[in-house]
Amino acid sequence: MTDFRNYDKKKDRDAVARVWREVGWIEKVEHEEAMDAVLEGGRTLVAEVNGAAECMVNTCPGTLRHLEEDIPVSIIGGVTTSRIARKQGLAGRVTARTLAEDAEDGMKVALLGIFDQGFYNQLGFGNGAYEHWYTFDPADLKIDIKPRIPVRLTVDDWEEMHASRVARDRRHGACTLLPAQMTRAEMIWSENGFGLGYRDEESGELTHHLWARTKAVEHGPYTVSWMAYRTKEQLFELLGLLKNLGDQVNSIELCEPPGVQMQDLLDHPFRSRRITERSKHENTIFAAAYWQARILDLPGCLEQTHLSAKEAHFNLILTDPIGRFLDDTSDWRGVAGEYVVALGEESSAKEGRDKTLPTLNASVNAFTRLWLGVRPASILSWSDDLSGPQGPLAKLDRTLCLPAPQVDWDF
Repeated sequence: MTDFRNYDKKKDRDAVARVWREVGWIEKVEHEEAMDAVLEGGRTLVAEVNGAAECMVNTCPGTLRHLEEDIPVSIIGGVTTSRIARKQGLAGRVTARTLAEDAEDGMKVALLGIFDQGFYNQLGFGNGAYEHWYTFDPADLKIDIKPRIPVRLTVDDWEEMHASRVARDRRHGACTLLPAQMTRAEMIWSENGFGLGYRDEESGELTHHLWARTKAVEHGPYTVSWMAYRTKEQLFELLGLLKNLGDQVNSIELCEPPGVQMQDLLDHPFRSRRITERSKHENTIFAAAYWQARILDLPGCLEQTHLSAKEAHFNLILTDPIGRFLDDTSDWRGVAGEYVVALGEESSAKEGRDKTLPTLNASVNAFTRLWLGVRPASILSWSDDLSGPQGPLAKLDRTLCLPAPQVDWDF
């Protein structure tokens, strides 16, 4: 017998920890502290099977930057099912119920990291944009500035490091996980983690910093988990710190900073790649769309959409597969329906149909990708569930000509 309910730490902690060990998220005793931090930072629902929690979904509140607007979002930080409860449909149903509750609480979008493409598509999620991970020799950085001596940062500094991340430069697509416990959890999970940063001389505020981890302390590779900065000068000072490690550390991996093309900042990148090919310190670039997103509130999202391009108006017939995962106890049933959509400086989506306008058909998966700027309408009509007359699709390509969304926060 299965029961769905809120996580109860006193009753469920040991069972959830067991599930996390079974999926490989807990390998050390201190990782349980990270688990507690995650579960305290948001909403957690469990599926109880024969008296024990065997499936768990956790979300936390955050924001998503859409051009200049901050949109409230639900970020799914963990979906786990135990070894005895696989293939029972629990993960889909608990995730759907969690999203329904978050939508009823005012969250307009949901995001998550995926183990692979396909499963979460059943719940209305569509692929995000590619993120690029660069591995390079820090000595190859073309950084001329001499960075100041930084301060050391440890897990004990998690609160001010989180505040620094929240205040960082944010561009289109940037996500911010609001509970500070989420930063603390990431730091606890980091093997041989360390931080370097700078404080304002007058206020003492941590203005910019980086956090890194490594399995091989002496020569690397090192992985930069994140960099938080507000200006070009602060970014280059952090990169200067990485360059200073180059006399000992042979390779560093980082996710390409939003808007920056790392190849611009490296000496002879192709030569370095050839020389290091198939080595432990191979210089390379890897791209993947590891995150997905879906709209939870279409009118709410478009209300916060402000475009500078020429306006576009159309009917939208929107489908949403999440309804089949929800039972009658949920008031929110997804966003399927017929809408009259206006996109421009002031955008909107209103239920109904206007016979004078062209009609587009889309799944929420595809329309979310269109709205975020992951791919243009004409290409989505080839590769995803979006269709309509070619003229309106071409017009949408010009109206929704957005920068590629980069989340700039791992989840």
